[in-house]
Amino acid sequence: MRVDFNRDELGAPRVVDRSTFQAELDALRLREKAHTREGDAIAAARRRLPMVAVDAATPLIGERGRVTLLDVFEGRRMLVAYYFMWLTGRPAPEQCEGCTFYTSQVRELSFIHSRDVTYATFCQGPYEESLRYRNFMGWETPWYSALDSLDTLLVGRRVGMMHIVCYLRQGSNVFETYWTTRRGVEVMDNSYRLLDLTVYGRQERWEDSPAGWPKWPKGEHSYRIKGRPIPQWPRLEAGYSDDLGTGRR
Repeated sequence: MRVDFNRDELGAPRVVDRSTFQAELDALRLREKAHTREGDAIAAARRRLPMVAVDAATPLIGERGRVTLLDVFEGRRMLVAYYFMWLTGRPAPEQCEGCTFYTSQVRELSFIHSRDVTYATFCQGPYEESLRYRNFMGWETPWYSALDSLDTLLVGRRVGMMHIVCYLRQGSNVFETYWTTRRGVEVMDNSYRLLDLTVYGRQERWEDSPAGWPKWPKGEHSYRIKGRPIPQWPRLEAGYSDDLGTGRR
């Protein structure tokens, strides 16, 4: 059973006076600052990676029909593409819960644009079908189908997995500068970052937490509630249709 925070007895930290609390927090802050500095150092190393050429004419399908990878930059110098997993012909409840979770958190792009970067979703399924899912979810970020070009764009990687890939444009030439997958895509997320600050954390079963701390129920996917990806429920409650034209609901 899922934990009822209003009724169930949960473990909690020991109660101390303010000075003791602050002293332990100050000690933890040293580790937090070291973690931040190491993250800065890793980012500096990432900026110094070599790059590899990618065919700028690689085709994708977007709202204007067939376009090229170069077109997706929208004239900006850099591009961040999220490769959305897709189960062709499946109804909305069966689509990828992880991709739904992360994509739902990418909203305001003006700050990214101010740094000469375009963000776009490259769905690994057909355009029209996946676009209906994008519209059901209320996402406004640029959406393309990369279905026919995955072997080129994801060469050497597993097609059908979530990926973030970064590109640089120099004139009409395109280069890949970085990519990541699995927990690397957490850079899109703010929910886990905020939960990490709370006493009960993410409540994932793999987390190192004291005895008595709540955990997501064994056998249930932590990105799903009642059989659906969690971000779908607010859309249904608002009256949006999840019919993807598959003949199934």
